[in-house]
Amino acid sequence: MNTHRTAAEEQDSPADSAVGSPADSSAGRELDPEYEHGPVPAHSRKSLLTVSAVWFGFPMILTNAVPGGVVVALLGFWRGLAAIAVANLVMFLYVGILSHRAGTSGESFSLQATRTFGRAGHIVASAFLATIVVGWFAFNTGATGATLHQAFGWHEQLVALLAGLGFIALTYLGIKALSWLGAVAAPLFLIAGITALVIVAGDHDLGAIFSYEGVGGGASLTFGAAISMIMATFADSGTMTADFTRWSKNGRQAVLATVSAFPVASVIAQVTGGLVVAAGAVAAPATAGGDFLPVLTGEGAPLLNVLAAVFVFVNLGSVCSHCLYNGALGWSHLTGRTMRLMTVVLGVVGTVAALAGVWDHFLDWLVILSVFVPPLGGVLIADQFLARGGRGAMDRRPTVAVRPTAFLAWAVGAAGAGLAHWFAPQLSDAVTGLLVAVVAYAVLERVVPRPSGSEAAGASG
Repeated sequence: MNTHRTAAEEQDSPADSAVGSPADSSAGRELDPEYEHGPVPAHSRKSLLTVSAVWFGFPMILTNAVPGGVVVALLGFWRGLAAIAVANLVMFLYVGILSHRAGTSGESFSLQATRTFGRAGHIVASAFLATIVVGWFAFNTGATGATLHQAFGWHEQLVALLAGLGFIALTYLGIKALSWLGAVAAPLFLIAGITALVIVAGDHDLGAIFSYEGVGGGASLTFGAAISMIMATFADSGTMTADFTRWSKNGRQAVLATVSAFPVASVIAQVTGGLVVAAGAVAAPATAGGDFLPVLTGEGAPLLNVLAAVFVFVNLGSVCSHCLYNGALGWSHLTGRTMRLMTVVLGVVGTVAALAGVWDHFLDWLVILSVFVPPLGGVLIADQFLARGGRGAMDRRPTVAVRPTAFLAWAVGAAGAGLAHWFAPQLSDAVTGLLVAVVAYAVLERVVPRPSGSEAAGASG
């Protein structure tokens, strides 16, 4: 029997790839297969510790401390912490549900989207998110150059270029490298964050943190908008969590791996940023947020400077590699190519975008994510757990090209999020869009005729 199949053949028969041996995909190669076009087979699943390391090192990053600090600066310490807590609870439920299905089925986000949006319809959803996360790669690659330029005067574009190439090389190694990086990035964040707080304590009264009332800009940020800001930082990769948690041995372990990210790692990063802001250690907290790197570099100590430089590369490298992995896996499924080829192509595109200054549009990026991404995830959740046979839907292969109910529900959810953003800022547009999409899909599935009888038959088979 010929064990060497093309990517297109694997894409046509994803179930078949679940029973092959590792040699089927990696003959003649030293790198492990990434299973771009089918579910991860049982013999290739990873331990709970490995998958947790992948997720744990992702949200515990400097760019996640920034929105935590902005929220505290504009809402005050206690209200800011409450917004962080609510946002992370929602993220745990949201990402945890999607992760459970991924751990059970071994399917990536693209395969999940194929079942929900259709054989051709999933292209829109997959391409949208796979491109968004490459934008995050570009943003954080550019931020690496800008941050080190501001801290040490290094050449901004050259640093961004070298960082981008390094992040591409790391992502090329696959999921195993992401777990290694997470195992290093998370402890390094704790070391850097605690060091910054110790330095801050030497010059500021930490007791004043608990009475911090913000900078007086609370009127410009409602509690609901603060929740959306926190959620938006990981709405995209959170929706694509299946790309990581499909490696779990089962659904339960996939959810436990998610806990390491939401709430644990995410809360640590955001609260650290909030503490630095509430202590008065940030000059312009409403815009700079919880960026505590200047605290480390401001001492002029060589050892702290080395720590700061290594921290920036490893910390931002973690988010860059994870986002690039999401994007490369999604586009490999769409194009029938390998994840590693798309890593190189998209990594180059993202690095060029970083050099062009795309990272300057950070806040605009968050608004786009909070309006359009959670409703997409809401449709996936509603389809997988509330409609078309629930658990049985996991075993049904898509029989239609496009499922209109999925797209209509996504549009209704995004419209609801947009209305909340513009006309009801006291609400969270991210949560509003998510809930509206879930309800809309459940309703549409009941009132809109099925596109084909075969799909209904497949659900009960």
